[in-house]
Order: sequence, then C-alpha cells, then structure tokens
Amino acid sequence: MPFIGILPGREHLFRPQPVAEVPVSDAAAWRLCPQHRRVYDKLSLALDAGLTAAPCGVDPAAYGIAADTELFVKPVVNLSGMGLAARRVRADAIPEEPGSFWCECLHGTHTSSDCLVRDGEVRWFAHTRASAAKDAERPLYWEVGAALPELEADIRRWVARWLPGYTGLCNIELIGGRPIEAHLRGSNGFFDLYGPHFMPAWVALMDGTPFQVPPAIPGGYVISVFGRARLAPDTLAAATAGGCRVQPDPATPGRAAILRCRTLATGAEAYQRLTGRSLPLPDAAGDSLGH
Repeated sequence: MPFIGILPGREHLFRPQPVAEVPVSDAAAWRLCPQHRRVYDKLSLALDAGLTAAPCGVDPAAYGIAADTELFVKPVVNLSGMGLAARRVRADAIPEEPGSFWCECLHGTHTSSDCLVRDGEVRWFAHTRASAAKDAERPLYWEVGAALPELEADIRRWVARWLPGYTGLCNIELIGGRPIEAHLRGSNGFFDLYGPHFMPAWVALMDGTPFQVPPAIPGGYVISVFGRARLAPDTLAAATAGGCRVQPDPATPGRAAILRCRTLATGAEAYQRLTGRSLPLPDAAGDSLGH
C-alpha cells in the first residue's frame, strides 16, 4: 500500500513507496495509529508539560491569573494543522468555545523536530527552527536542518513515555523547550530539503527491511507567503531564477505560496519579487511568543 494522505503535487517526494500503510497526514495517522493518537490531545500535552491550562469555560481567575494576562486559546484537537483557530486572548475575555482550551503563553525559540522512531526509541532527528517574525501566530519562515542537540535528550524521553512501542515518523513542536503539539507524521513541507537518504530509510523502517540511520539533512529555508502575491508566469520565473522553488498554495487559508531555498538571502529576494514586501530578517531565527 502507498503512503496515505499525500497532498496533490507532492507525490514525487514519496519514493520509494512502502508496502505497509504509512500515514502522511494527521487524519490518516489518527485512523492508522489508534494506540498512539492521544498525542493529538493538546490540552493533555500542555498539562503533562506542567503548563497552566484548562478547557474554555473554566475561569482563569480561579487559577489566580490576572485579568489582563494574555493566554493562548486553541482547539484541543486540530487535525488541519497550521495553528488554525489559535490566538492570544486576555484572561478576562476567554470565549466559551466548545472544543477549545486556554493555556499560558510560552516564550522562547519555536522548534519543530521530526524523529524516526523504532519501538519507542528515537533513532534519527531532523530539527527546524522558526523565525521570530509571524503572521497570525504562524512563522514566516523556518530554518530546516538547524543544529539543536540540546533538545534531543528531552525529546527522547518524551517519545519513550508518550509513544511506547511506536515505529514510524513523528513530529514534536516546542517553544522554549516545552511541548506545544505533536504529530504521528513528519513535517511534509520540509521533506524537499531532507536529502536523498531520508525517504528510503523511512520506508525501510516501516517495512521491516534493513534500516540504516540516514545522515544529517542538507537543510535550507521554507518561507510562507501569507496574504497577496504576484503569481503570474513572468513573476514566478523571476522569483525562481536564483534557485528558489515556488509552490503556489491554494489549500491553506491565507497563504498564497511556499518558497524553498538553500539560503535565506535567495528566499528573501524571491519573496520581494512575489509580494513587493521585504522579508523581516532579524539577526537570528528564534525568539517567539505564544503557541
């Protein structure tokens, strides 16, 4: 059986195909991995991480939280991704929103780590670091292949505790080193920059054939073009001239396109051509607020 849940236009990345059914989307993972689907409960994830959190309808004041404190509100389970419906809200204005919860805001670097796991043990990491610049809580770009060895011991312990017996690819997002959400699939939008050894290793792991840990990924940058963009053929040709790949994105609300490039400078030039705006470029990708 093939990979399950591949988005249109991305089929070329998923070669070779596995024999086993392997989820690529969260919806497929929910169906195919019933023993481990609890990772999609973000309220449980927050409470397990020691964060102050509760379902919407529970008054934050009961926890001693001041009225003007900003909290984060988001769905308990969201299989649509991209932080949809997540936003910051004052503690005295938390909505009585069925299926959502509030949580204290976190400060620090926002990271996303893909892990190849065999029987609950992490065998390989691919780390990605978010930019501080955001659009509606969504990072404008991600540094794929970031060196983040300081996170790995904690992630290994988290995987062993939350995913005993699990074999496959998983993803965990952190802010300031604390979990905010997890997935029983990888960061599909980053696979273009993982190099040629990743996909065969993942397939071998799932099919039970000889598995070799893949090398560190080559990496690069993935930039989201939120809002309006000029996607006419001549503009697209100019944007890709420097080696940046442009993927129009009609599926994600509010995002016109995705750029993938080896250097941030190349991506910033393509972003300027497509939007007429400069890509915010702080000294380093990193500090974030919220989740």
